[in-house]
Amino acid sequence: MKNFLKRWSTLTKKEQYIVMGIALVIISTIGILTYAFSSIGDNKEESKSELQEDKEITSSDSALEPSEEKITNASPLTGLQCDNYKQRPIAVMMAGDAVARPLSGLSQAEIVVEMPVITGSVTRLMGVYVCNLPDEVGSIRSARHDYISLVRGWDAIYVHWGGSSFALDELKTGKRYTGEDLGKIPDIDAISSSGPFFRKSTVPAPHNGFASLSKVIDLAKKREYALESNLEGYKFQSKKTIENETKDAKKAKLYVGFGGVFATSWEYNKDDNTYTRYWAGQKDVDRGNKDSEIKAKNIVVMRASSRQIEGQYNEVTIYGEGEGKVYHNGQEKNITWKKTGFKDTLRFYGNDEEEILLVPGQTFIQVIEPGQNLKWELN
Repeated sequence: MKNFLKRWSTLTKKEQYIVMGIALVIISTIGILTYAFSSIGDNKEESKSELQEDKEITSSDSALEPSEEKITNASPLTGLQCDNYKQRPIAVMMAGDAVARPLSGLSQAEIVVEMPVITGSVTRLMGVYVCNLPDEVGSIRSARHDYISLVRGWDAIYVHWGGSSFALDELKTGKRYTGEDLGKIPDIDAISSSGPFFRKSTVPAPHNGFASLSKVIDLAKKREYALESNLEGYKFQSKKTIENETKDAKKAKLYVGFGGVFATSWEYNKDDNTYTRYWAGQKDVDRGNKDSEIKAKNIVVMRASSRQIEGQYNEVTIYGEGEGKVYHNGQEKNITWKKTGFKDTLRFYGNDEEEILLVPGQTFIQVIEPGQNLKWELN
């Protein structure tokens, strides 16, 4: 420092001003360069932060659009949670005759199937139960072999009161009347069983047979039937999908063209997103559940041929594939139904060939013949 001051004192005033000017230029340049490089670093950090924020937003949006609702501990047939969701389904044959109405236990079924048991005429129903096991289900009627094919696909225990010769032979031997050996399924026939079944004096015979499904389970245990199932059920819509589909929904009615007293209609209710069932113009209720209205979340109407195979017995072609419609969220959609083999689960596909996502809740399946009417009417 002493040397610097000694040397500085020997300079003229003009030389000192020149040195000071050069020093100021150098200091200014260093400052500008430091600020520039610092800003570049800041911009990199800002860009990195913005990219991270964009990434988080994209991830969040994707999570709001699931292709299906992933629900644990839920029935494979309704998508609704319950304690006994692994319970093996119980399929119960029921009457469709006007004199047997109203039926008991229908409102608590996961799935209800209605098909003709005489071509172009009488229909019967089958309720399939997992979560709910009502103490009064009926009236219970006889088995039919084309229903057995559905029972196989849902891995269910089949409950019935007698049956056609075709059905009873298949239940006894495991073979269809056409010769295919499909193996036996677990069934409980009221004619040869005691405990679960009872008759009601207020209902005319032969429609007065009923069953307690909790007692059906007890009898199934004694017979050492498997009571748990790993059935791969159906796929269900997310809440967001349901909200999107129902936002523009309107009141509507569906008319399903079974003949005479078997004619069915449905009324769509936007408030609770359900379809109320009418049977021959009368609101359908559940005799065994405080006269609860029969309301479904999904109506599936399938077209399939029916033919008489012996006397009063018919066969519905409930295997292979065919056309149909699904009604849910106030909408009508075209579907293709498929049941490739007698043991396969009945499934429904859209125009994109993807499996239809159902609304969680009861599904009511009605199988009509190719020439029967079907009408969807918006109000």
